[in-house]
Amino acid sequence: MTATPRRKRSARFSDIADAAGVSIATVDRVLNERGSVSRTAREQVLSAARMLGIPRWLPEVDTGLVHVDIVLPDNRSPFFQRLSLAFQRMIAMLDRRLVVHRIAVPDNDEAALLRVLAPRRYPRRALIVAAPDSDATRQALQQAQLCGEHVVMVVTRVEGLGSAAYVGIDNYAAGRTAGHLIGRYCPQGGWVLILSSRRDYCGHRERSQGCRDALASLPHLHCDAVSRETWDDPDQCYLALCAAFRSGDSLAAIYNTGAGSPGVVAALRCFAARKVCWVTHELSDDHRQYMQQGLLDVVIDQDPDTQALRAIQHMLAALELAPPAPGSQQGGEFRLYVPENMRGERYLAE
Repeated sequence: MTATPRRKRSARFSDIADAAGVSIATVDRVLNERGSVSRTAREQVLSAARMLGIPRWLPEVDTGLVHVDIVLPDNRSPFFQRLSLAFQRMIAMLDRRLVVHRIAVPDNDEAALLRVLAPRRYPRRALIVAAPDSDATRQALQQAQLCGEHVVMVVTRVEGLGSAAYVGIDNYAAGRTAGHLIGRYCPQGGWVLILSSRRDYCGHRERSQGCRDALASLPHLHCDAVSRETWDDPDQCYLALCAAFRSGDSLAAIYNTGAGSPGVVAALRCFAARKVCWVTHELSDDHRQYMQQGLLDVVIDQDPDTQALRAIQHMLAALELAPPAPGSQQGGEFRLYVPENMRGERYLAE
């Protein structure tokens, strides 16, 4: 009687674990998709399973959970509140495989920011961030890129990141636009006070420099070489403007690159003997009210909803979870509002 040939034994989980250099539990989690495993471990397990000829369907490398961090400053200005809400709405519509960690970092706490940018306990694949342009921040983001993380910058750029994407507006062009408009609004000439939220934010530096460069071609207007830093604080805005009025110079206009507008309004009401042109950013609820009252002339709005959308689109395309969306690779566009065209809906929902 002829013996039936024995079937070749298929590879067991222990064989795959030995070949991949991981535990049997890791092999089980990868092949049966039971939990989160790092991309490196998944690749090792699936490569070993294919090499050993395991006779079963194998999952794809990228079918596990994908971790993404969204890191924004804990800034209570209307703009950052709306940007955070925009991300919150869009995250709710993403695939469940995407695990998005929304992290608010205290303003002016570089140590806390660097801890967040450092490698996390989970395998982070992408990072959406608004951060100061400092050497330490730059090095932390460069290290994240070296670890294979995709970096997308919103609101403001950090220089020297190479392949990182920036989906915010052209802040230099926004500043030049402010200077151009001030020139049209102030034919009588005088001094222009430039208030800047933070000099360590590239976006605020670019706005200030753009305004100064535009004013340089207008001989009837002049401004200081260095902007007054206010940290979006109404009290700092108030003190800076009070000092400007008391200096004796003929103040023609104010350009505020950030928030803190209640302080500007308080100073205008106390000291302004005549109309002073005022240009600032974001069509927030208080700015709409100031325009209605005739105090604020022009708002340059950077559309936080679209910035959040483009950041998400770019991140999904970089992770190959969605095709590139039209326009997602380009910077955002800013909008100009004056009393005659400002929108009526609330900036922040009640």
